[in-house]
Amino acid sequence: MDGTLGFWVYTPPIAGVLALLIATFFYFRVLSLPEGNETMKRIAGYIREGSMAFLAREYKVLAVYTVVVFAALTAAFGVTSGAWFVLGAFLSLGAGFVGMKAATYANVRTAQAAATGSKANALLTALDGGAVMGLCVAGLALIGLFAVYMVYPMGTPAANAALGQSLHAFAVGASSIALFARIGGGIYTKAADVGADIAGKVIENIPEDDPRNPGVIADNVGDNVGDVAGMGADIYESLVAAVVATMAIGLTADEAALQTLMTGPGDARAIAVGLPLILAAIGLFVSIVGIFVARAMRNSPPSIVLRAAMVLPPIVLVIVTAVLLPMFRVSQNVTIALAAGAIGGAAIGLITEYYTGSFNPVKRVAEAAKTGAGTNVIRGMAVGMESVATCLLLVAGVAVVANVFMGALGLYGIALAAVGMLGGTAIVMTVDAYGPISDNAGGIAEMSGLPPQVREITDELDAVGNTTAAIGKGFAIGSATLTVVALFSAYSLEVGHAREAAHLPAMNLALDNPAILIGILVGAVMPFIVSASTMLAVGNAAGAIVLEIKRQFDTIPGLREGTAEPQPKAIVDIATSAALSQMILPGLVAVVGPVLIGVVGGPAALAGALAGALAVGASMSLFMANAGGAWDNAKKFIEKGGLPGHPKRSDTHKAAVVGDTVGDPFKDTSGPGVAILIKVMSVVSLLIAPLVATIGG
Repeated sequence: MDGTLGFWVYTPPIAGVLALLIATFFYFRVLSLPEGNETMKRIAGYIREGSMAFLAREYKVLAVYTVVVFAALTAAFGVTSGAWFVLGAFLSLGAGFVGMKAATYANVRTAQAAATGSKANALLTALDGGAVMGLCVAGLALIGLFAVYMVYPMGTPAANAALGQSLHAFAVGASSIALFARIGGGIYTKAADVGADIAGKVIENIPEDDPRNPGVIADNVGDNVGDVAGMGADIYESLVAAVVATMAIGLTADEAALQTLMTGPGDARAIAVGLPLILAAIGLFVSIVGIFVARAMRNSPPSIVLRAAMVLPPIVLVIVTAVLLPMFRVSQNVTIALAAGAIGGAAIGLITEYYTGSFNPVKRVAEAAKTGAGTNVIRGMAVGMESVATCLLLVAGVAVVANVFMGALGLYGIALAAVGMLGGTAIVMTVDAYGPISDNAGGIAEMSGLPPQVREITDELDAVGNTTAAIGKGFAIGSATLTVVALFSAYSLEVGHAREAAHLPAMNLALDNPAILIGILVGAVMPFIVSASTMLAVGNAAGAIVLEIKRQFDTIPGLREGTAEPQPKAIVDIATSAALSQMILPGLVAVVGPVLIGVVGGPAALAGALAGALAVGASMSLFMANAGGAWDNAKKFIEKGGLPGHPKRSDTHKAAVVGDTVGDPFKDTSGPGVAILIKVMSVVSLLIAPLVATIGG
């Protein structure tokens, strides 16, 4: 090739369309499978109805938000930016809707496959249901980004600026919707989960997923709205933000620095901007192959199948990239940066598994429950804190490698590392969505009174899903940290260009600048505001759910004896109302906060706020996610007989349930919410950089 991207520039839409076609195939394949007996169909119908009702109400709120932001962006930047914002938001909502619908069809069919005694078919059904979400997330992200890229052909400074502005608006649409979907879904799922657990296991002393418990249906609905639709929006946004950060640096980097990317003649800026899109497309192709390889391995142990599915695609992506780059006359240092991200992502997954899986840290948390809930909580917090040090030092190491090998384009290399970490987005999301499908299948089996051997199959699938979900959170938070570093760099470059055009001195980022120091303190506060509001929302809603479940047991004759039906709709309504009302404050903090800081304090204060939010937010999100995972699996370790003499419903088990109750909003609401917060703040800051760049002179 002659130093251009050539026909490779069309790989993103090809990969995206192919992914959507395969997702459609998997969707209808799942629908064609048997649902089981009438009881199973009825319970699955309740879960599906509750899930879609929540989405309908959530999307109404988000529609109002989208219209308001569209109007604001149109007033500030023109109708085109507003339209790209809407597209970014719409594709996120679309992926969540289709993926969750597939999950609510796959859960009962997974239970039925397990009822036939076929673990392989149950695994395959859950995997196909998850693949719909994974392929839609990656496919729609690439199609949307490519649409922006093609509308604004690069060349003149004006065209480059228009492309950058539109990419930033698209990313804000993806990011803000992800924040609302993740936090709203997280509040719902953990309020229902915590409420059902406390009322069932602690107060009524009945088994998990007992059909007498009115909160069980809401708990299963929560798995879908939080861990499928919410997580899908999160991963979609992560991929969009990583690619946009890399493209933004390519658009604004110094021409001389860009030439270090090349090994021969070529349009360095055009290649720097288009390359991350192509690499993401190759990652999607590799993920598609990985999904089919995992399906072919369905007779192997589920843990081997799913781990192979998550680890192999990033490795293959690096190999393909190394072969491809000479065609573009691009330095192999790009491969090193990409490999650093891919290997770092896999390593973060392994570290996360160590701290949250069946290893010594979790066993020590379980042992601590012998002396009560207090010691169990203390030990879990210590495990979470220790994991932060290991994971963030690893992320810093990835950034150092990418920065050193990319030389003058070190910041571009860090952004590429984030793209490498997210190279297997489709398959990571597939495996992540597989988890709640398997969990739902176990709940349906229990509530339908299926034989114990059915629950044994679904429990094995669910146990692997819990591990891969924890690994997925590590991927998401690690890539978020790298992405925010890249977005911070893009923001600084954007401000620099605007100030240069206005004949103003460069922005002062020295730590003796009061604006920077004040900004750091303000930014450091924001993760705490979001964490506090989401924790309180879960706690208050869970308390209301406990009272409602207790009321039903006390007032519905025959409910405790199993001769009467519970009223799950009341629980669903409590969780839904809490989620939709309490997700507003975190969203406003993330979207409005950077605007206020930039307008009042100027660009340096906003830069400081981004730095403060990054340092505190990355640490806090990892701490919460891993501490929550450790408490969760410590409880499961005890339930599986890991502590002889301390069985289910013993005082030790009840102490572990308390720890798990604290950990639930940690790992599935506040932790992920903070990780998205720092990305939303960064993309909003990048979007408004031209507006605040000259404030304060």
